[in-house]
Amino acid sequence: MKILLAVDGSAYTKKMLAYLATHDEMLGASHDYTVLTVQAALPPRARAALGKEVVDHYHAEEAEKILAPVFKFLGRHGVSPSRVVKVGSAGETISKLASSGKFDLVVMGSHGHGALATLVMGSVATQVLAHCKVPILLIR
Repeated sequence: MKILLAVDGSAYTKKMLAYLATHDEMLGASHDYTVLTVQAALPPRARAALGKEVVDHYHAEEAEKILAPVFKFLGRHGVSPSRVVKVGSAGETISKLASSGKFDLVVMGSHGHGALATLVMGSVATQVLAHCKVPILLIR
């Protein structure tokens, strides 16, 4: 099975990884894993003032802070995933990659905000659910 793990470095990412570790059928060398993290784009004026090289370095550093512990965890479980780092809207980017990469499953942690908080703030999980045609496993 080709599985996309969407991670953001939060406690919910850790819960998602813990869930995978306790379900042998979900975590193992028999699956093909890709770990995705999506960085929010800097405002256009900030990007222009800093320059492309500085902005790219910033995004790479931030992504590495998120991905390093995930890769360490997966490595301890005998999993060697590929990595994808994108910049943009998280929900939209996850959905697009899931479809274009022909993934069988998207796994991600959910913050579990209530209906009112989701209405006011929006939710990456809600966006992915609304736009993704690939099955999604949300870990709360």
